[in-house]
Amino acid sequence: MVCNRPLWWWSAALAGGALAGAALPPLGCPPLLWIALVPLWGLGPAAAGLWGAMAVLVSHRWLLWLHPLDWVGVPLPLSLPLCLLLWAGCGLLAAALVGGWRLLVQRLGADRWSTALFAAALWGLAEVLLARGPLFWIGLGSVALPGDRPLAAWGAWVGAGGLAVVQLMLGWGLWRLWLLVRKRSRLAWRTALLWLAAVVALQGLGWWRLQLAQRPESAAAPATVLVLQPAIPTRRKFDWDQQQALLRRLDGALAQAEALQVQALVLPEGALPLGQDLPRAAGVQVLSGGFRLVGERLRSALLLFPPGAQEASQALDKHRLVPLGEWIPGGELFAWAGLSAVGGISPGAPSRLLPRPEGAIGAVICYELADGTAVAAASRGGAGWLLASANLDPYPLLLQRQFTALAQLRALESNRWLVSAANTGPSLVVDAAGVVRQQLPPFVPGRLLARLQVRQGLTAYARWGELPLLLLLGAGAAALWRESRVRQS
Repeated sequence: MVCNRPLWWWSAALAGGALAGAALPPLGCPPLLWIALVPLWGLGPAAAGLWGAMAVLVSHRWLLWLHPLDWVGVPLPLSLPLCLLLWAGCGLLAAALVGGWRLLVQRLGADRWSTALFAAALWGLAEVLLARGPLFWIGLGSVALPGDRPLAAWGAWVGAGGLAVVQLMLGWGLWRLWLLVRKRSRLAWRTALLWLAAVVALQGLGWWRLQLAQRPESAAAPATVLVLQPAIPTRRKFDWDQQQALLRRLDGALAQAEALQVQALVLPEGALPLGQDLPRAAGVQVLSGGFRLVGERLRSALLLFPPGAQEASQALDKHRLVPLGEWIPGGELFAWAGLSAVGGISPGAPSRLLPRPEGAIGAVICYELADGTAVAAASRGGAGWLLASANLDPYPLLLQRQFTALAQLRALESNRWLVSAANTGPSLVVDAAGVVRQQLPPFVPGRLLARLQVRQGLTAYARWGELPLLLLLGAGAAALWRESRVRQS
């Protein structure tokens, strides 16, 4: 029974989960994760549930910064309990998912390499599906950033799901090595050498991939964009003085963009309220987060204003809505439509490709950046560079750094330069090798002039998607079936 477990069992499960949560971005330290995965493989389903809950509670602690919620109509005495409930709910969901996964591993036999391969591929595919769902997860696929770009460079071949498989298999190998050392087996040295050789090979091939990503792809003219970081507090966004400050900063950015003749001026998610056009016709293209009505449905969108126009001519609607923040099940039946000042938003089409006369781009809004599949599809559709438009206020610097790590991973996966325009940060430029080239200081107003390489070549991941993961899953299943047949005979 779980209640009869010794103290070391509880400590190992909780410490492993906490270490995993700390190893994820913004630290991005894979060796810490490999150590943290040892109790996940070795202690069973109940411990895995504790491990998963602790990992998510540590890595997603920024959810507590939602408090206070009185600005969206939640009474102040209920604000902190509601935020705690959301945070704990994410932990409980993680406990159920990880515990269920480890139960399957136990049934198949955790000590078998075929089980490890099958279970790791299943985990990787689950992370891909979670990244396309309504919840925001920082998964094992992102742990290599910002600390280990060579390992993260494997994302160009296998994506974030494949990177999660790599972490899990290295953790499994470390667990098997620990068992052999405890038994004083002669196989321990051989296993240690094989494990180290795998790490060295991953690093070497990753560095080679980074060198390829740093080479200019063609003689195409660079794209020059100006990013405005308005730094308007979300809780005061609709106050008169903040609206005036936004207009002043927007007017100054328009003047600078026209003087520099940039290809586009970029504003973050939700910069323009519903029904508000540009204060004046600009001489350059403007890409701004805003809102629009489609029929009677409100949508958050990236609006494209052509040069010389005050009204938007194109829009890319947000597809992946924040649960409870922008959408709640059955929200149309209640007066309260979510934990935001706009609430009740409807989703748009899933495609993240935004055609433009100057060349298509791949654009994501807010935590759509976590979905590598959608970004890869946009690259496959002809996007020459990527744009992330976000408003991460009132969350702390912790979430901004996780967002930066995701931006680096998307750039590596697709071999595209990426621009992030965020209300309070991160507003930055990432090159195709995952290097942050430029960045504005967080939480203060500013402008960022960026020169981007426009690219059209496709990585293996952009071309084939999750096919390698599916092949690994099939290989693990085939090996398990073969072993079971051998045992029966």
